[in-house]
Amino acid sequence: MQIAEFKIEEWMNKYEASAKYDLTTTCISPLCINELPFSNDIFSVKLGYGEITGSERLKTAIQSLYTKKHAITVTHGAIGANQLIFLSLLEKGDEVISIVPTYQQHYSIPEALGCKVTLFFLKEENNWLPDLEELDKIITPKTKLLCLNNPNNPTGAVIPDIMLEKIVEIAQKNKVWILSDEVYRGLNLSGNPYSKSIADIYERGISVGSMSKTYSLPGLRVGWVAAEEGLINEINHQRQYNTISISTLDDYFSAIALENKDFIAKRNFKIMNERINILKNWLDNTPKVHCILPKGGTTALLKYNSDIPSGELCRTLQQKTGVALLPGETLEMEGYVRLGYCADNLEPALEKFGKFLASI
Repeated sequence: MQIAEFKIEEWMNKYEASAKYDLTTTCISPLCINELPFSNDIFSVKLGYGEITGSERLKTAIQSLYTKKHAITVTHGAIGANQLIFLSLLEKGDEVISIVPTYQQHYSIPEALGCKVTLFFLKEENNWLPDLEELDKIITPKTKLLCLNNPNNPTGAVIPDIMLEKIVEIAQKNKVWILSDEVYRGLNLSGNPYSKSIADIYERGISVGSMSKTYSLPGLRVGWVAAEEGLINEINHQRQYNTISISTLDDYFSAIALENKDFIAKRNFKIMNERINILKNWLDNTPKVHCILPKGGTTALLKYNSDIPSGELCRTLQQKTGVALLPGETLEMEGYVRLGYCADNLEPALEKFGKFLASI
């Protein structure tokens, strides 16, 4: 199967490791193992395959994130979950709509499978929220799947619950499946930290979650899918070919983290609120850039006032200052850069970025 170059990951692989100030990050200060309240029973964990689709302990902890009972399967990260969904649901000729900007998986894998993919661009003038009238026009009886990312990476936009329910109404008319990549769910900066999950409000809703963002454990490489039983059965059929099971240790630590999610949330919101204030103050004092502040998640999309292509800008910035940003060209959003505002060294990095902008 031929597939497009994964532009975000290719850029990160090339530039992230050499950055002195890494603002490409999408995680909140990853936790160390000794910060989790595990007990000596870890030493009795058998390092076999474990329970193939995830332990009952872990799946019970995942179920606590939802208001309704769902079938759940545990995957190798959200990236594995998304791929398995596409392989299970789509066939050549199917029509798919993907909100953009988003994670490139959502449109490049369907394209590689031979699907007809329509990119549905979010607009800054709409505060990076979907235009429902436009969505209603582009969804047709032939549409098989709509891909969302909520909260959105890279904009930080959060679809309000009432708007999410209207999206469901639009999809329901044509029996369209909705894949909602919810890896940042639980990180809303105001109101309920957890937006409604698509799986809780729509029978054809597919929720993807992960330990990486909300729970600060990207090194565990654990994700999951929550959906109706028939689809999960098909996903489990597909996963035998590429996953078998996740690590029993990853399963163990993920269950502990989710059982202690309130402790992790308190720690992470402290970091997020500190860093969003740093970003806001910097934006207020930096005339060559503007941004709609994120409502959730860990990233912000910045529009810069220069004709320099985003890739060239990011390469030059890193060469001169050591500050790494993700260029908009990797997100189909030229003229913008993505900034991970939860980075540990945010303040000095922004200072250097601001001086660089003033010089061009």
